Amino acid sequence: MTMDHPFSKSITSAEKCKRLMELLSPDETWGIVMSADPDAIASALALKRLFWRKVRKVTLFHVNPIERADNLALIRLLKIKLQRIRSMRGRKIKRWAIVDSQPHHHPRFMNQAFDIIIDHHPLTEAPVEADFIDIREEYGANSTILTEYLRASKTTPSPRLATALFYGIKTDTDNFVRESSPNDMNAFRYLYPIANMNTIKKIESSEMSRETLKHFRFAMEHVVFIKDIAYINMENVAHPDVLVLIADFFMKLAEAEWSIAAGIYEDRLIVILRNAGFRGDAGKTARKLFGEWGGSGGGHKSAARAEIPLKNLMAGREDRPHPNRLILQKLRRLKSTRKKGDRT
Repeated sequence: MTMDHPFSKSITSAEKCKRLMELLSPDETWGIVMSADPDAIASALALKRLFWRKVRKVTLFHVNPIERADNLALIRLLKIKLQRIRSMRGRKIKRWAIVDSQPHHHPRFMNQAFDIIIDHHPLTEAPVEADFIDIREEYGANSTILTEYLRASKTTPSPRLATALFYGIKTDTDNFVRESSPNDMNAFRYLYPIANMNTIKKIESSEMSRETLKHFRFAMEHVVFIKDIAYINMENVAHPDVLVLIADFFMKLAEAEWSIAAGIYEDRLIVILRNAGFRGDAGKTARKLFGEWGGSGGGHKSAARAEIPLKNLMAGREDRPHPNRLILQKLRRLKSTRKKGDRT
């Protein structure tokens, strides 16, 4: 039976895992897709492990370029096999799962029928439909959900898988500084004695490269402060992960409660938002600021992302301002309304 909403919170992980296994057939070939980051990669690996010996073949796909040095180190050190995918149509694979995302989060996920959706990002107005939907907004990491599935199925993760899941929880909760739940901490503790801490240290020490230093220099020279917002327009970027690095870096400023990094990648404007204040909500702000431009936007209270097709920004007017000016206008209006008492 097709679901059009997530499981209720009263359904246990054991029951969910049982229903998940009921979807599988030995003669099927599955594709697991993601927008790759450590949490998504670990989730896909864990789902593949659950599928082991229950389906014919499982292939892991990512829609985004992977160029961050630490993410590449994760893939290399754990020997993870991933394939870049530009379209899911026209393939022999007929069964699809998506992890750490929802179909409306990326243009390549849209209009694609999914059999399984497992995510921890907040639901929006966009409809979701699949044979199996498990979305837990209160969880800090998607890896926690998959760790609970492994435990429910009495499957002990290998050191390689445990390391990936441990690192996925570590990065997505930012060492439990971002929103998280007791479930995240329980999964973290469970994985700790199995994971390889030396591998974790090596991955974390691989974050910087000479190319990365160029981006930091550009960002420092172009950062704009709007009260407690540090805003950086990185212009054209070779890959969106640059924006994540920059947004996270500027959150270290004592004066910044918000860090927002924007840049153009391919034919899209991408905006990464980080928030450390008590009143702000990055996910709601992303939707509020950029939803009217016809893109996708959302996330958690402390971290969010928006993607807007450039054609939407230029539609109807040849003299329309540059995207950077449009963002600055929105941020200044945002601070103005907040001053008048808007707490969203």
